[in-house]
Amino acid sequence: MKQIHLLKQKFKRMAALTVAALTSTAMTVHADIAGSKIATGTTQLVDDATSWLLIIAPSVSALLIIYYLIRKGMSDEMEHKKWNSRIVVTIVSCIGAVAASVLINLLVGYYQ
Repeated sequence: MKQIHLLKQKFKRMAALTVAALTSTAMTVHADIAGSKIATGTTQLVDDATSWLLIIAPSVSALLIIYYLIRKGMSDEMEHKKWNSRIVVTIVSCIGAVAASVLINLLVGYYQ
């Protein structure tokens, strides 16, 4: 019984040492990766792309809505429902694109 207790204590010590070693190794690797040119370049690329998306998505959506309204004005009553649904899809897509861009910008901000 005493031998089992001693084995458990040795196992706990070995486990604690292993966890400490792995943690320090992981911290060192993370510091090396976070400071590399690939990591900083990628975060800057994502930041720039999402910034452009915040400008492009509403602009394209506004142009499409104007086009759909013109087409709706030229169409007959049967096609009004189709053009209305396209306008709604465009607005929802614009909101989704802007929300995704803001979320990605927020997540990338934690890495800088």
